[in-house]
Amino acid sequence: MHPSTIFPIVNDIHSALNATRVARIVTPHSVAEVSAAVRAAAALGLPVAICGGRHAMGGQQFGEGALLLDMGHLDRVLAFDAGSGLVEVEAGIQWPALIDFLEASNAEPRWGIRQKQTGADALSLGGCLSANVHGRGLRMRPFIDDVEAFTLIDAQGELKVCTREREAQLFSLAIGGYGMFGVIVSVTLRLAPRVKMRRDVSLLTLDELMVAFDDRILYGYTFGDFQFAIDPASGDFLHKGVFSCYLPVDQATPLDTQRELSPDDWRGLLALAHTDKSAAFERYSSYYLASSGQVYWSDRLQQSTYLDGYHAELDTMLGHCGSEMIGEIYVPRARLVDFMRGAAADFRLHGVDLIYGTIRLIERDDQSFMPWASQDYACVIFNLHTPHTAEGIEATMQAFRRLIDLAIEREGSYYLTYSKAATLAQVRACHPRFDQFLEWKRRLDPQERFQSNWYRHYRDLSAAAPVELAA
Repeated sequence: MHPSTIFPIVNDIHSALNATRVARIVTPHSVAEVSAAVRAAAALGLPVAICGGRHAMGGQQFGEGALLLDMGHLDRVLAFDAGSGLVEVEAGIQWPALIDFLEASNAEPRWGIRQKQTGADALSLGGCLSANVHGRGLRMRPFIDDVEAFTLIDAQGELKVCTREREAQLFSLAIGGYGMFGVIVSVTLRLAPRVKMRRDVSLLTLDELMVAFDDRILYGYTFGDFQFAIDPASGDFLHKGVFSCYLPVDQATPLDTQRELSPDDWRGLLALAHTDKSAAFERYSSYYLASSGQVYWSDRLQQSTYLDGYHAELDTMLGHCGSEMIGEIYVPRARLVDFMRGAAADFRLHGVDLIYGTIRLIERDDQSFMPWASQDYACVIFNLHTPHTAEGIEATMQAFRRLIDLAIEREGSYYLTYSKAATLAQVRACHPRFDQFLEWKRRLDPQERFQSNWYRHYRDLSAAAPVELAA
């Protein structure tokens, strides 16, 4: 093991609202060291938390007083089968390293990743598996659909190999299980052919969107999303947006010089999103419309520019310390327009400070134990500015609770990863197997070796709830 400072304080990258004092940080370099760390924690009576890229905002990767396993040094490619399109990687590897490896392999046929989450690239694959992420695919299921197998160190320090046939229950629990069933140490991914795709961009209104999505799917587009206007003073608020989709093209199509936003361009857009929201949307839409027709590789187009520490400069400009918090809401596609109108009215009424928002599609997940995509949904992502005061944080929590209620009224749901805003009643309404999930946790990890702040929060709420509500 490679321990670092005793009792360090750690935090998440994006919201910086999960400051947690852990007992120590251990950075294993091998599976044997992971196993030894879990057993050492048991001998010391310490719980174990697990982190990768540290982007989760709901407290899933940290536990107060826990031994924190930082998986960042387990980052190798272990095996690549160009014949079957499978790659096995250590769980700490991040997306850029995997994409670079596949691009440099020169294997035939050419392979790339199927999907990754958007917004940032420096996320570990073990973390993506644990959160069951998704990307911008127009006809894709969550990340579990891309996972062929994984290996895991359980609460006894033993290595388990998990597939849909072997350790099938653990396979379904650990994907989307937020590290509560063991330490993911390797992942075998199903890849997709690496192809060239053309970006096609238009401006649409919300009323036109679902028909446009259906048309793009019919014509063979693979990826797409709708990034909507964010100024509540405008009639376009949560109504007009930039609709960008990607179509496979002939592989002989040249990759011409492309218009790209520089880091300084992104800083300027972020500043405008906080101070002049209509100008931000105008500048963003102008860039995307000008980039229509550009051709990209199918893996590279999924990568994002993320500016580490970007909010420090904004804090100086705004005169207060803050950050953005993300929420992701799911609604049946037929209820999307109705939901968005309700959200717009709520944001205007309560003065919610929306910085960024987008709509994507997801198909039903019938493989994970606690699926967030229980049907084919429209996914709506809201990025809310949050002053780092008690009042500012509570205002954002209340905004997310109201959004979740709007979704529940429309038979929708929400993503567990981004915060602990949801009430226990909301969790149970949106994730009806949550109490069974906790029961499986107690069964497979009776000593509660693996813990996190997120787990403790909802475990304690569930334990305090009347028995009839948990039935």
